[in-house]
Amino acid sequence: MEKEEGGVKQRMVMSDEEEKSRRLKLEEALEIQSLRRIISAYLNYPDAAEEDVSRYERSFRKLPPAHKALLSHYPQKFQRLRRCIAVNSHFIFGMLQAFEPPLDMSGDIDLSRDAHPEHGQRDHFVSEGINACPCESAPLRITCSVSGQHACAEGINDTRRSSAPVHANEEVDIESHHNSNTGTNLPSLIHNGEIREYGGAAITDSNNNISSSCQQWLEPSLQLNVPLVDVDKVRCIIRNIVRDWAAEGKKERDQCYKPILEELNRLFPNRCKESPPACLVPGAGLGRLALEISCLGFVSQGNEFSYYMMICSSFILNHSQTVDEWTIYPWIHSNCNSVSDNDQLRPVSLPDIHPASAGITEGFSMCGGDFVEVYSDSSQVGAWDAVVTCFFIDTAHNIVEYIEIISQILKDGGVWINFGPLLYHFADMYGQEDEMSIELSLEDVKRVALHYGFEFEKETTIETTYTTNPRSMMQNRYFAAFWTMRKKSGAHQQVP
Repeated sequence: MEKEEGGVKQRMVMSDEEEKSRRLKLEEALEIQSLRRIISAYLNYPDAAEEDVSRYERSFRKLPPAHKALLSHYPQKFQRLRRCIAVNSHFIFGMLQAFEPPLDMSGDIDLSRDAHPEHGQRDHFVSEGINACPCESAPLRITCSVSGQHACAEGINDTRRSSAPVHANEEVDIESHHNSNTGTNLPSLIHNGEIREYGGAAITDSNNNISSSCQQWLEPSLQLNVPLVDVDKVRCIIRNIVRDWAAEGKKERDQCYKPILEELNRLFPNRCKESPPACLVPGAGLGRLALEISCLGFVSQGNEFSYYMMICSSFILNHSQTVDEWTIYPWIHSNCNSVSDNDQLRPVSLPDIHPASAGITEGFSMCGGDFVEVYSDSSQVGAWDAVVTCFFIDTAHNIVEYIEIISQILKDGGVWINFGPLLYHFADMYGQEDEMSIELSLEDVKRVALHYGFEFEKETTIETTYTTNPRSMMQNRYFAAFWTMRKKSGAHQQVP
């Protein structure tokens, strides 16, 4: 009888292990499908952009002859748009060729049970090289959709609410207004002559020829049909590149990043290489702010939830060889509020600095995953001297939880520097009744912070923009809250 009971117990243990294994395999399959969807969105960029130009052409052909004669330059503009799209596609494809997926992307995936790829992807994405992540054991979650409410704010027809936020600094704006899905063909690389004329570092083989080969996981057979809203997220990334890595974005960086950097410099005047202070940057986006903090002499770690962002930031941080190595055309996807065609079709070079030569402090990293899941781990308690949140805290389902975790991970006496508005990402999520969204006023945010042991040292308001075309006739501005709070030593939760 004892043997039988032991056998039953053993079978139960085996069943638990099998269930755990099955669940892990399912979660891995979900993450693979999520990543495939994001890669497919990048690869579908040229097709979606071409469809936009074709739509412009169809509208032009409907004009009466007399009106066409007034706009005789339009056919030439359409061809210029196509050349700009080709240059953007070349940059995107080179970025994808350099990307090393954290999972095996080549096999089939089984999502036969409990498959909800739009929600639950698992575990971690670790960037290698200059931005390698030291927190590999932390539980991370990567999802496939982007919603941010701060980027891409230009345009009267912007879609202000997307399905699931993954990045602190983005807002997806829908410019094409199509309902159909895009195709899955790989983009055609531009010809040598176009590369020379329009800029961009070429992807070459050992004989210095343009390479059309791609990694196995980029094969068309592995790509997914994705809605055009996903491709719009790629366009959003292109505009975020200007903010973080182009000279044209300097004004915006000075508005947002410079006050933070000056405050860190003031608060930590005696930094030393032997024991530099540690600073966490949740919602790090494309990594510029985290890098600038590292260059100040901090052990800086950026945390980012979006694969869209992580793929791009890894490429710029790890694969940039020179300043102004690549060229993109970030403003071509909107015909609204342009002073001239030349403004709309102007090139932007990147990066404006060479990241590897910028003077980073040893330990600089980018860690991919959900802020709550990664930094609620017990290993993070009291681990940071400073936490910097820039256009981040309103990305939360529950902003109270964000503030609680920030308090937990700071050392006693550590500082929280915040910059940004309160444009809550999950607000007005019509049709998604179960989507939690706690939307506090600034007054309530500050009251919650006091509850978790913070005290104010500095508070002001700064006017700024976010991924705005500086030459556009429309400029959306934020009056961002900028504060420094310090965690009181031995702070305990106070009864409000």
